[in-house]
Amino acid sequence: MSNENIDLPLVHVSCRRAGRRVDPRTVRRRAIRVLRTLEADATELSVLLTDDPTIHELNRDYRGVDQPTDVLAFPQDSTGIGPTPHLLGDVVISVDTAARQAEQGCRKLVEEITVLLIHGVLHLLGHDHHTAPQRRRMAGESARLHKLFEIDVSYL
Repeated sequence: MSNENIDLPLVHVSCRRAGRRVDPRTVRRRAIRVLRTLEADATELSVLLTDDPTIHELNRDYRGVDQPTDVLAFPQDSTGIGPTPHLLGDVVISVDTAARQAEQGCRKLVEEITVLLIHGVLHLLGHDHHTAPQRRRMAGESARLHKLFEIDVSYL
């Protein structure tokens, strides 16, 4: 079997204790659009929509930060060699936190989840925001992707 027979990129979205109504199909479509725009077609991505207690536990266990957060990104160590796509990693989004942030930013929940999805995917692709040049590069890529979905990020 070759990559030609696989519809790429592959995106899996699951909901675990997400609490609020979010259509995983919409999140999947948006993730595919982000990956294609970033020319990361030959990839596989997993997205988990969850609640604050779950992301709090993950944040504590994997980052040593004992509080919930909005998004976490877990890169996978995959070479992408062979008939399967490159396993990019996992993005975990707290729907609870996204809902609060959406309300504060006067935007729809799906838009806030998209902002967080973009942030997580950019981290998986090697972007970071520890230094000023990194922040500028990541902000530029983020802004370009936000425009795809007509998301107002003026408050960010």
